[in-house]
Amino acid sequence: MPGILMPGILMPGHSEPGILTPDVLKKTVIITGASRGIGRACALWLGKRGWCVVINYHSRADAAEETTREIQKAGGEAYPFQADVADYDAVCKMTEFAHSLHGSIDALVNNAAVSEVGLFDMIDRERERRLFDVNLHGAMDCARAVLPHMLHQHSGSIINIASMWGQTGASCEVAYSAAKAGLIGFTKALAKELAPSGIRVNCVAPGFIDTEMNAHLSDEDKAAFAEEIPMGRIGRPEEVAECVAFLCENASYVTGQILSPNGGYIT
Repeated sequence: MPGILMPGILMPGHSEPGILTPDVLKKTVIITGASRGIGRACALWLGKRGWCVVINYHSRADAAEETTREIQKAGGEAYPFQADVADYDAVCKMTEFAHSLHGSIDALVNNAAVSEVGLFDMIDRERERRLFDVNLHGAMDCARAVLPHMLHQHSGSIINIASMWGQTGASCEVAYSAAKAGLIGFTKALAKELAPSGIRVNCVAPGFIDTEMNAHLSDEDKAAFAEEIPMGRIGRPEEVAECVAFLCENASYVTGQILSPNGGYIT
């Protein structure tokens, strides 16, 4: 059931020693797929910098609660919210919850993603549809849900987490590459549409990052890939979070851009 909050998680209007109260925190960000990997790193980075973070998750309730508590222990404000981004009704409920916290939605980080590895003709259409529903249509629906609030505010930042494979394409990840390429195109078009309204839309397209999504690769495969990266190593989720924080906080004249932390793998 979407929107179930964890036992023991602080609700609006309640505080503990060392925890910032809601009237102190004014900026709210929704981060999808924030229980692990890049999403978790973004939640921790922004939460510890004073943002009120809505930690969206689909199935990893334990990980979402852990991320929430880590932010709270650091003096920040965070709330887990269960919602499948492929379910528009659930997305709308999450958006209204986020808006209820401080009366605004200042940023959206579309990070939720699934992958399918295999030859193109071996991936069935049902799995392919699910991939597009989460990676592309889910991001579009999340943007659609927050837009009325951002348009009313005449401000906001939408950041879509794509992939360098959306820029170059990857063998055995054809559907994933196509969905991420669509996300990049969506970013560029929506940025032009929303710029007159004071809303910025940008994209972060990471390279090879050490996350669970790459857990299927052997240590040997990872080492071989690292040798092809000019910086000689695989990236860390925190390095992607730095880019997201920049686009949220310090990029007032940046919109429609693709920032690709990839260690120089593509330029």
